[in-house]
Amino acid sequence: MLLDISLIGYGKMGKMIASMAEEHGCRVKSIIDPSVEGCEKEIRPEILGDVCLDFSLPDTVLENIRKISAAGKNMVVGTTGWNNKLPEVVQLVEKHNIGLVYGANFSIGMNLFNRIVKYATAICDKFPIYDVCGWEMHHNNKADSPSGTAIQLAETILAESGVKDQAVYDKLDRKIQKNELHFASLRGGAVPGTHNVIFDCETDSLELTHRVRSRACFALGALQAAQWISTHKGCHSFNQMMEDLLC
Repeated sequence: MLLDISLIGYGKMGKMIASMAEEHGCRVKSIIDPSVEGCEKEIRPEILGDVCLDFSLPDTVLENIRKISAAGKNMVVGTTGWNNKLPEVVQLVEKHNIGLVYGANFSIGMNLFNRIVKYATAICDKFPIYDVCGWEMHHNNKADSPSGTAIQLAETILAESGVKDQAVYDKLDRKIQKNELHFASLRGGAVPGTHNVIFDCETDSLELTHRVRSRACFALGALQAAQWISTHKGCHSFNQMMEDLLC
């Protein structure tokens, strides 16, 4: 049986999810986006599917969560830039006894990449000759910099490093300090997303790269998250979902 879903926001991600839904066990019951002709203009309980996938805007996502949780529907939230509201979201999820999965990047490959970076940092940290840094590149229409995924990767590195304790994302007009992790950003063209982590010393260099070929990888992860959260309660990161699937 197909899982009924609702799409909140019908931009590039929403359209990609809609095109892949039935192939991955989901059926789009409704699409809600006030800025797109032909879509529903507002969230109403009677039009919602069993799971609502929100890929809207940071300034609307919290109100969307309020309305959808009150309707008793589970959620997948791929919108970024709202994590400072996470304590309130956790309260809403618990109050209405729903399930919610959130993440900065719903790529299954990126989630695995983050684990590889974690392990690589831990082992390279045992050899002080290696210094670590990173960079990311996205298309010229991306609104934020650094990417939420770059921040997540930097936090992974900082958690495993005995040397680095502070991330620097901005341009440096000075010598970088030994305790600083530089994670740079580049914007241009139509690049869906590339993240690179480098462990470097005078004699050699180790580079780890995750390169998105198509936004379909994000849509696939979001649809898998919809299936997973349909049988779970509580507030979970995409990483926690992956931990459960990897067990």
